[in-house]
Amino acid sequence: MLLKIAAVCLFAILALFSPVVQGQVASVVPEDCLGCLCQASTGCNMTIPCTSGHQYLCGPFLISWAYWADAGKFVLANDDPERKGAFEACVQDAVCAGETVRGYMAKFAQDCNGDGAINCDDYAHLHILGGFGCNAPIAQTPFYQGYLACRNTVQSLSG
Repeated sequence: MLLKIAAVCLFAILALFSPVVQGQVASVVPEDCLGCLCQASTGCNMTIPCTSGHQYLCGPFLISWAYWADAGKFVLANDDPERKGAFEACVQDAVCAGETVRGYMAKFAQDCNGDGAINCDDYAHLHILGGFGCNAPIAQTPFYQGYLACRNTVQSLSG
């Protein structure tokens, strides 16, 4: 529970440090939502190495290069998105990774679960399934179960 609260608190301060990231995001994904997406992805582990398996995923959100590129290729201040290693540097940084997730959600925002609203539940679908098939079932996946546990904890704390 403390990890979930820490993850939410960590992303609550993202807005304070967003100037260190180059790029612009049109959509606002709430910090508590970012925190729960991070918590569900890796337990919000800020030191997790990039994976080396069938898919190359990096950072606390487990972001792929394609996801990063679709989001707008956010980079740390004074970095070049075409530089080898710019992707890894960004998505392994909490602020840049959060802005990458926000950029992806701004691009692909849609009602994935058919409830008539676009909210964090939809962002969880988009984060795992991508922007072109987000209505597939994920309710029983470890990611979504972790996301729901975090979301429910955050809701109980706020209200």
